Amino acid sequence: ADHGWIAAISKNAADAAKQYSDVELKAVEPTNDINQQISAVESLIQAKVNALVILPNDGEQLNQVARQAMDAGIPVINLDRVFPDKLSYRTWIGGDNYGMGVAAGHFIGKTLKDKGVADPVILEIQGIATLPLTQDRSKGFEDALKTYGFKVTAKQDAKFTVESGTQVASNLLQAHKKIDAIWNHDDDQGIGVLAAIKEAGREEFFMVGGAGSANAMRDIKADSGVLKATVTYSPTMAASAIKIARLIAQGKGMSDLLEQQVPQSITLTSETVTKDNADKYLPTG
Repeated sequence: ADHGWIAAISKNAADAAKQYSDVELKAVEPTNDINQQISAVESLIQAKVNALVILPNDGEQLNQVARQAMDAGIPVINLDRVFPDKLSYRTWIGGDNYGMGVAAGHFIGKTLKDKGVADPVILEIQGIATLPLTQDRSKGFEDALKTYGFKVTAKQDAKFTVESGTQVASNLLQAHKKIDAIWNHDDDQGIGVLAAIKEAGREEFFMVGGAGSANAMRDIKADSGVLKATVTYSPTMAASAIKIARLIAQGKGMSDLLEQQVPQSITLTSETVTKDNADKYLPTG
């Protein structure tokens, strides 16, 4: 996996499967190669598995093979990046990108209001600006800040990589001599962002991360730097997807709901991790 979040997704799925003696997990190697993803799904269809959990690199491009699985009577649990055709999956489960932005905006807005900061300099470091998920995060952030009368001063994207995180943060730090708060969309690229902040010797502001990586949570818990919170896009969704796949394959519903079957769509809320609750979230990072 080229991204820590995907590694955590794989681990969460494997750990969830181990909890059940009646579940055998056939995991395929995570890859960004569309053709490899398609052939992996095709081989699982041929193996006549009872349920398929698919996190597509691109929902559009894997839509057809997911539909083949559904047509073959194999329920597909679509994880995170959604297939455009609802006939291609039985249930979708994923994070709330807009909600991530809202959570970050509320944490920053409330903190600055409580400090009595009137006209704050708020910077935003995005993932990949052209992605709909990034645009959703930015829109949520902007909308939440607006409720406090604040707006984003400047934003730049860091492509989800550590190197780019360092570069972009360096540029922003040079361009803004005084900063009040930064929201960085992704904790993996945040390693680079924090390195640039340390290098510049800046600490007049606080930062909020995104996704909820274990490293970020440890930093937040230690409370020794500018990182004060992260908003989750939790890889636990993979564990939940395995549990849902099991229920669907067994024809069961969710125990606390009245319906006989699992819901068609489950959107996970974005939760805010601070030093006060980091211990509770650390096992999920």
